[in-house]
Amino acid sequence: MNFWPDRKVLLTGGGGFLGRVVKAGIERRAPALLLAPRAAELDLREPAAVRAYLEEHRPDLVIHAAAVVGGIGANRRSPGRFFYDNAVMGIHLIEESRRAGVAKFVCLGTLCAYPKFTPVPFREDDLWNGYPEETNAPYGLAKRMLLVQLQAYRQEYGFNGIFLLPANLYGPGDNFDLETGHVVPSMIRKFAEARERGERSVTLWGDGTPTRELLYVDDAAEAVLLAAERYESAEPVNVGSGVETSIRDLAAMIAAKTRFAGEIVWDTAQPNGQPRRRLDVGRAEHEFGFRARVPLDEGLSRTIDWYETNVRNLRQS
Repeated sequence: MNFWPDRKVLLTGGGGFLGRVVKAGIERRAPALLLAPRAAELDLREPAAVRAYLEEHRPDLVIHAAAVVGGIGANRRSPGRFFYDNAVMGIHLIEESRRAGVAKFVCLGTLCAYPKFTPVPFREDDLWNGYPEETNAPYGLAKRMLLVQLQAYRQEYGFNGIFLLPANLYGPGDNFDLETGHVVPSMIRKFAEARERGERSVTLWGDGTPTRELLYVDDAAEAVLLAAERYESAEPVNVGSGVETSIRDLAAMIAAKTRFAGEIVWDTAQPNGQPRRRLDVGRAEHEFGFRARVPLDEGLSRTIDWYETNVRNLRQS
């Protein structure tokens, strides 16, 4: 906790799903200053705007959580935007942070950066052993380039940048939009709405065989803050639970928790995405003491309760 009182922190993406929880965690640690500008206040795609903001506020710690994200459908529709926005936001922010003398930079990457057929469990050393899964490759490669930039800047300029690779996040406050949401919130909404309408079936993409590693958002935020405090190396770090769950099993769990009693239909004409995802999470525990605390069953219950109270009631009002 002695790390925070003298820190002036810039958090990008502080209004996003993970960013809101990271922001609350930083506030509890009472830094000297916390800046969390929204996109309307600071356009990270404009280097002059980033330069002026850093010159004015002079943060010594930057946590880059801003990203343009979405599920498989959103990635297929907007590959150019997902590549460009995510690449240039990070590239400009890292460069201008170096120029402004920022003491430490924490960059959040994505598991989409890993090769499509990465051996399970994913080890950080496997990151460069192939091309990412095609449906989200532009997004994954944009984030992978930020790791290259941070490592190059450490080598040439001594810039202290670290790179984290979070698992698939879920939890209260997630994006429940069916077009742009990720797998957990999309399933929750589909099953809950089908139950409300009395429908006999819900159709999901793929065949249900892919696996995902899911990390509760509060755990992910804690990992970000621990890494900011304790991790100083150039090597990327997986942040996850180390637990692998098939999409088919996940769907069954969510259907039961949302009280949907109908049939689950798998649309095999739609893509599965990456075949398997499970992380080797040993580096995070060894280097900065992070271990996920919230099991999937409990996390899903909390998330569904939040959805039923907030999103569902809001739609019906």
